[in-house]
Parts: sequence; structure tokens; C-alpha cells
Amino acid sequence: MTSIETDVLILGGGPAGLWAAVAAAAAGARVVLADKSRSGSSGPTVHGTTVLWDIAPGPERAEAVAASIARGGGLGDPVWLERVIDETHRRLRGWTGPVRRTPAPGPPRVYLDGASYLRRLRRGALAAGVRVLDHHPALQLLVDPAGTVVGAAGLQRHHRFRPWTIRAGAVVVATGGCAFLSGGAGTEVNTGEGLLMAAEAGAELAGMEFSSAYGLAPVPARLYSALAPGPSMPFAVLYDEAGTALPAGDGTALAAIAEGRRVFAALRETPEPLRSWLGRHGAVDAAGRVPVRAVLEGTIGGAGGLALTGPDCATTVRGLYTAGDLAGRELVAGAAGTAGGLSGAWAVASGSWAGAGAAAFARSTEWAGSARPVPGAGLGPRAHIDPRSVVGLVQEHTLPLRRSYRRSAGSLGDSIAELDAMWPGAQFELGGTGAAQLRARQAAALLAVARWAGYSALVRTESRGIHRRTDHPDPAADWRARLRCGGLDEVWVRREQGPQPLGDELTAPRPAAV
Repeated sequence: MTSIETDVLILGGGPAGLWAAVAAAAAGARVVLADKSRSGSSGPTVHGTTVLWDIAPGPERAEAVAASIARGGGLGDPVWLERVIDETHRRLRGWTGPVRRTPAPGPPRVYLDGASYLRRLRRGALAAGVRVLDHHPALQLLVDPAGTVVGAAGLQRHHRFRPWTIRAGAVVVATGGCAFLSGGAGTEVNTGEGLLMAAEAGAELAGMEFSSAYGLAPVPARLYSALAPGPSMPFAVLYDEAGTALPAGDGTALAAIAEGRRVFAALRETPEPLRSWLGRHGAVDAAGRVPVRAVLEGTIGGAGGLALTGPDCATTVRGLYTAGDLAGRELVAGAAGTAGGLSGAWAVASGSWAGAGAAAFARSTEWAGSARPVPGAGLGPRAHIDPRSVVGLVQEHTLPLRRSYRRSAGSLGDSIAELDAMWPGAQFELGGTGAAQLRARQAAALLAVARWAGYSALVRTESRGIHRRTDHPDPAADWRARLRCGGLDEVWVRREQGPQPLGDELTAPRPAAV
């Protein structure tokens, strides 16, 4: 058993986690960062180009905020969005790495090579004194007798899965969103354990109905370019099998795929490096076309995650903070996804706020004398069911377009019934030791996330943003409201009506019964 004590523990070594680590260290805290893989070399960011909004104060920023709020169906908070843009703009002023700015419609953006971006962030964290623990997946949070989160426990993959325990004054969970093992580049590490650990400690979730973001990738399934932004690819011109042009970026191509039509990318409009790569890897068919398919990005490209309670990205559990794709992003994205530069900006801003907030909490709180691990699903000593059966069921009810892209009360009800029936077995019959324990915990997390998403989508009886209901095809005026959810054995969903001011600065929801 390895035991460590620190002021701030960061779980997750992607962009948000690394920004959080740097911010906490800058605030004078001792910081430990634990990543389930190798921080700086895993996750969707390392496989693509990171795009960040970089909008100076002025009319252009105001226009970008207004356009984003409208695109998100009016569910976003302009004050939060303004804070994200301002924080990112300020942080980029001190960025010394290479930056590429490409003129494009919409808000000004900067483009960073994802792999280089992560390497630079990792070096910055190490230079700031952060202790980085690679291949240290976390399994459980630790809480004191009052329920405050005071650390985490997990396994060391490269040391025969020896257990580790880290006591901390505060914890930032930045383990990334959940893509349900859809096959997107780098998303094999985004399997929802952070959401499950937090929920088991009592955290609430927000915006989980907005977990149906899809991207486009070439066929066959495993071909992804190092130039691609995360799990999808930036094709400029798309068309269907009849030659009808499908504008990129507005969902037309996804709708065509959902209708059973084949969709292709036009090579002549594809950048030369990407065109050459696709040719070398056999992604171009005999007619010189690139067949594409839909890939579920889940909460990575959506807006669902842990509910926030303040400007420091605190969650509903004392001592627990969150950042990046693990956080609920309705406040900034509304019902829309976080693509197009907002996702990268959110990682910068939320990571910086969460790290600083966790450091301040750790300084101001007296350590409890005792701590216990929060009991969790799939952590039994022996396996009585195969985790692959759980994962298969989850994917059956999440990956197909007929399940997540187009929903109805009937399809959602069917999925919820089957997922609920699996939960008791996953909770108590999954388990094992070493690698088997990690697989069991992952399967339980995927199932939990699918249930939260399904229940939330069933309650929102309208279509708004990336949430589409075939039985309610239009947005409803009385649904300009947000949803929170939680629960394990019994999932609950609560409707929160209308943006309300919190401290004259942020948005706090007003609970109301569904």
C-alpha cells in the first residue's frame, strides 16, 4: 500500500487537470496529480488539434456570447460564458508555445497541436512542483465522518496493481467525459468513473440529457488522423450517395446517416496532409471518396456532467471540485455541444478555477482525523458476471443513432428498463482483483452514466440543441429550464426553473418538482 498526503489531489491528467494542477500550485498548495494512463500522452486531445476561443473585450466578444446563448437554446448563462472567454484570453496572453490563428467564420480562435499542447502543460506542472503519478487509476473517493471529500484510493497499474491511498485537503475530479467506448480517438480512457465516484459520494449531475453528441469519422472504424480534433474529423464538404451536398457542422450529415443514407467526404476539399494520410491508410474507396460514419462522443462533446455550485467549480459535495468535460457545461453551452473552440476554452478556465478553489479550500479547512473509502459499484472481491456483458448492453442502448441521436418516450423507456434491470447485478456481482477490478469498475460506470442520461432525456419532453425527441420535435417555451439528476439504485431527476442570480454574479437554479 502506497500512502501519500497532499493539499490538493487532481484526478485526471488531461488539459483541465493539468491547468488545475498548475493553478493549485501557483496558489501555494502541495499538489499531486493521478492519471489512469500517462498524463500528457492520452485522451482525445493528444490525437488532434486543440481549438480555443481567444476573443478580446469589445463588441466581438459580446456578439460571440449572444450567438452562443442562442445556439444553446437559451439555457446558457452569459455571465459564466463571459468569464470563460475572459479567463482563456488572459491565460493565452502568457502562453509561450506555438499558436496558429486561422481566419474562419465565427469567434476568433487559436489552434494548437494537441500532443504538443499537452506535453507543454505537463512540463509546466512538473516545473511548478506538481507530483505526477502516471498509470494510477482512481477507484473510490475518501470522505471524513462529515461527508467531506478528503482524498481518493486506487491501483498502480505498473506495480502489480498495488493499492494506493492519497489523503488531501481537497480533490479536483477532471477525468474527462464518457464516450461509452465508441471507438473515438483517445476516448478509451473516457469511461465515466469520475462521474460514478462523485455520485457515490453524493454529488448531483446536470444536463445529462445533452449527452448525445456525435462526430464523423472515416470508415473503417479504427482510422483516425493525428490531425483530427478529438474523436471526429474536420471534413469541409460532405455529400450523400446521390451526390446531394450536406453542409458540414449543422447536423445534416448525421440526419442523413440516421435515415440510412451513405455519406462521403469530398477529398478535393480536404487539406492535403489529411488527404494523403487517408490514402495511405486505406480510407479512400475505389471511387476516390471517403465514406464516413457517426461516432458517439457522449458527454465529451455534449454538456452533461457534475453540477456546479459556485465560480470555483465546486460540486454539491464539500471538498470536491471538478473541471473540463466531467463538469456540467449547460452554464456555458446550454443545450448545444461544446465544439468549435468552447470546449478548449472551458478546459482552460474551469481547470484554473477548480485548482485555485481547491487550494483555497484546503488552506481554510482543518483535516479530519479519519477517512473512509466510499463504497462503490463493481468493487466486489470476485466477479460473478462478465463486465463485457454489461458494456455490451450499455453500448446497445447508447451507440446507435436510433438510441441517442433520435429518441422517443418508447425507445427511452425500453432502454431504461433494460439498463435498470442490469444495475443490481453490476453493482454487486461485478468485481475481481487487479486489471479485472478496473474493468469491472469501468463497466459499472458506463452503466450508471447511461441510466442518468436516459432518465434525463425521458423527462425533457422537447427537442432543444443536441437533444432530439421524435415524439416532441420542437422546443417548448416552458422547457427553458435545466435538469439535475443523481441516484444509484433509484435514479431521480429534478427540474430547475429559470436562471436566478447567485451572489449577483452566477446562475443558481430554483428547484421544482417534475
